[in-house]
Amino acid sequence: MTERIFYTDVYCQRFEATVLACQPQKKKGYEVVLDGTAFYPEGGGQPGDWGTLGGVAVTDTRERGDEIVHLTDKPLEVGATVTGQLDWVHRFSLMQNHSGEHIVSGIIHRKTGGNNVGFHMGSDTITVDLDVELTAQELAEIEAEANAQVWANGVTHIFYPTAEEQKTLDYRSKKELTGDVRIVTFPGADTCACCGTHVARTGEIGLIKLLSVQKFREGCRIEMLCGDRALAYVNRILEQNHQISVALSAKPMKTAVSVERLKAENAQMSYRLNEMEQAAFQQKADALAGAGEVLLFEPPMAPDSVRKLAVAVMEVCGGRFGVFAGDEESGYKYAIGQQDGDLGAFVKVMNQQLHGLGGGKPFFVQGSVAAKKTEIEAFWQG
Repeated sequence: MTERIFYTDVYCQRFEATVLACQPQKKKGYEVVLDGTAFYPEGGGQPGDWGTLGGVAVTDTRERGDEIVHLTDKPLEVGATVTGQLDWVHRFSLMQNHSGEHIVSGIIHRKTGGNNVGFHMGSDTITVDLDVELTAQELAEIEAEANAQVWANGVTHIFYPTAEEQKTLDYRSKKELTGDVRIVTFPGADTCACCGTHVARTGEIGLIKLLSVQKFREGCRIEMLCGDRALAYVNRILEQNHQISVALSAKPMKTAVSVERLKAENAQMSYRLNEMEQAAFQQKADALAGAGEVLLFEPPMAPDSVRKLAVAVMEVCGGRFGVFAGDEESGYKYAIGQQDGDLGAFVKVMNQQLHGLGGGKPFFVQGSVAAKKTEIEAFWQG
């Protein structure tokens, strides 16, 4: 049995222990068991701790029965006394985020009756799955109350109630529990059965940021971050906004207004360019009226523009019309049309010979080819 130092002293970062077992893993690395450890094993939605044992890297920590298994990249001698060193930045961040999740879930349960039915601490965000739906406005109100609880700097209370106390104790739990139950209480915010590690005072969480809420199954999913990870996220957002502010020559709090103005200007410009493009295509079509079979090469254009040009010309040329827009380096986008025609066999062979891909209706097809202009002309003339 492994002594769980992380329960008796959650802030223990360095400790000494005896190696009880060391076995190679099936794929690579080793599984090391100690007589005691401050490394928290993966469980309850919280990832396992990282760090070193006797200078050997610990990449993960897991629970197996009454033992805690440390996954290491090198073996350790059985019977040896080793010094364990936690990656404290990683651990403390998990403590901040797990504690913040408790506060948020507790407030939601009290305000809405909703239950936390799923919890995952990912590398990017924490996700909390609930059996109720929440609006963006409700999320903002919950975030404000959660941070008020953080800044109140209340003391976290962790205890094991007796069987009699447990019968009358009101606490959150995803399933019915028996035997020794570990209860974590954040006064005024939450009381929950939990095996994870938590901060001693709520002020250590620093900040709770609820990032999003979306419909998920019969309820909703919240994305959130706390503590150092919330600060890092806010800093990334600020840097992005700073770059936008500089690019738009706008004040940081006016970037959204500037973007909306640019969108309106871009819409007007796109409308005007579309009119000019359509006029140019019509001129080409008028010039090719009655020309019969026609092959055109154009500079690179968007697929929709290639289509518009092909439609305009095929309606008046009186034969098969093809336009290839692009260059030798990146290839050509094509559109081929023939009123009342059947281009299926022609395009199938063309795609095979010119390394192309595309299709459409019998009388009109679009796609692309990876071929040179001379190769396209040779096929068309053949």
